[in-house]
Amino acid sequence: MDKILWKPDNNQKTHFNHFIDLVNSKYDLDLKTYNDLYDWSVNNIPQFWENTLDYSDIIYSGTYDRVIDNLKMEPGVKWFPGISLNFSENLLKYRDDKTAIISKIENHPPRKITYRQLFIEVEKLAASLRDLGVTRGDRVAGFLPNIPEAIIAMLATASIGAIWSSSSPDFGIKSVTDRFSQIKPKIIFSASAYLYNGKSFSSIEKLQEIIKQLPTIQTVVIIDYLNTGPDYSKIPNSIDYENLLSNDPDPIYFEQVPFDHPLYVLYTSGTTGLPKSIVHGTGGTLVQHKKEFLLHCDVDREDIVFYFTTCGWMMWNWLVSFLSTGATIVLYDGSPFHPDPKAMWNMIDDLGITIFGTSAKFIDACKGNDLTPKTFASLSRLRTILSTGSPLVDESFDYVYEHIKPSVQLGSISGGTDLISCFALASPVLPVYRGELQCRGLGMDVDAFDENGNSVRNKKGELVCKSPFPSMPVFFWNDDSGEKYRKAYFDKYPNVWAHGDFIEINERGGLKIFGRSDATLNPGGIRIGTAEIYRVVEAFNEISDSLVIGQEWKGDQRMILFLKLSDSYKINDDLIQKIKQSIRAACSPRHVPEIILPTEDIPYTISGKKVEIAVKKIIDGEDVVNRDALANPDSLDLYISIPELA
Repeated sequence: MDKILWKPDNNQKTHFNHFIDLVNSKYDLDLKTYNDLYDWSVNNIPQFWENTLDYSDIIYSGTYDRVIDNLKMEPGVKWFPGISLNFSENLLKYRDDKTAIISKIENHPPRKITYRQLFIEVEKLAASLRDLGVTRGDRVAGFLPNIPEAIIAMLATASIGAIWSSSSPDFGIKSVTDRFSQIKPKIIFSASAYLYNGKSFSSIEKLQEIIKQLPTIQTVVIIDYLNTGPDYSKIPNSIDYENLLSNDPDPIYFEQVPFDHPLYVLYTSGTTGLPKSIVHGTGGTLVQHKKEFLLHCDVDREDIVFYFTTCGWMMWNWLVSFLSTGATIVLYDGSPFHPDPKAMWNMIDDLGITIFGTSAKFIDACKGNDLTPKTFASLSRLRTILSTGSPLVDESFDYVYEHIKPSVQLGSISGGTDLISCFALASPVLPVYRGELQCRGLGMDVDAFDENGNSVRNKKGELVCKSPFPSMPVFFWNDDSGEKYRKAYFDKYPNVWAHGDFIEINERGGLKIFGRSDATLNPGGIRIGTAEIYRVVEAFNEISDSLVIGQEWKGDQRMILFLKLSDSYKINDDLIQKIKQSIRAACSPRHVPEIILPTEDIPYTISGKKVEIAVKKIIDGEDVVNRDALANPDSLDLYISIPELA
């Protein structure tokens, strides 16, 4: 029997309840449950998104005579033609003395910025950017840690109708230039340094090299982060951030732009080629985020929201949008385990965080460190934990409820850079079942397809979306024909978005994620999700991490499992047999890898995802083009010319 780990308070009035009441009243309906509203939302796409726009209290001007110009799932769909809006105006509509941002840098004291202060800083910087010649449609880049100045720079950029794109300072030079060179930015913001695990790392030398490869940069704005007093005299056209700010700015003018005007350029992880530059629109990003925050996260002004992220991951963009709700957001820069593994949980306690966003990898690391946060932190205000980045296995659900907080809502969520939002996520009105994502997102016509394009339930299939949604990419940069866009999502099934995730949807609408379908194992024509194997293998104390790939072999695939051993453990026949037996028992005989090998390291993207596809390419004798997209690129060398796989 499926195990329920958390139940909602049915007496609590949520945004979801208010919204369903409005829909019932407006259309003379009797929708009662989440699934009722979900079914109505995907069968009435224009009506759902029109009501979401109204409920979200989004500031816009103009009128629209239709919500969407085409209900066919394909690139180029136009939403709300005729209206104009400004992203920054919507995130800065609160201008009071409530705290907007709490910035925390490892063991430094927190820095707080009110909504009023945030507005003033954005106004100053927006005036300065206009003086530098930034106009609507220009690109502004950020090479920044997760600090308030990154948000201020983004909001100032968007206020002008210019386009923001950012990366994290721990990216390699090639990774940064591969991204920014495509969009040709006019301005770049950088911090002088960044902090990780108690150590400061200068960004100046790296910035020098980046600038050399970005000839369109006219001005380099440098933030003296950590008060290092950097010497950046060798960086041409550079200016100190504080000196740039206008002391007597003109009142801010929010440049209103069409609904689909570019707001952000985000990038795929790019481990198998040049990163794709995905352009997201102003209105689509805003209305999708507001839907998720209000109807799925039930956020109000009293919430304090924290997501552990960097400026190089779309969760940063997602977190920043919470400002549109008037809530307080928390920025953290540094290692989540500094000065000790308790750091994050103590910070959650100290700051009164109500919604904590993290990754499956972090939760597993806490479990691996035998942490029991409920014994040293009260977590009294924490009501929701969100996890994304990779599938959250059943045992991690158990860990959260046994060792962190029994009364917390655990929301495993899944979406991505491609949609700057979620296909599946949490709901405040649904129970949490062990190992399940609670629901598909409202207005997101998500299904599971088999290879023939048939919808399946209680069986593994490809995650697809059958109807358009507002936060679809507006276009890919440098893709005038739209070929890259179509190839990315629409090649597999006609007029259906194929996302590249392997999922199962059950009869009540809950979901399980089994890993990327393009890294899905296929021995003997049987599709197997990698997460199924990781769940078993990484429960062994002897194993600290693992990676499984399918090697093309004699007209078929054979499964290769790589094991990173925990300290003091070595691989031997006894351990290999135990692993095989456990996989056979927990999954099936078909899941048992043909070959099991030790490795010193497992490659990860900078956003914390295992790089199965790149390893598979190396094993199959193909090149991996962009190693700088990895957190540990040298690890790929471990998989070259392995004698056992020849």
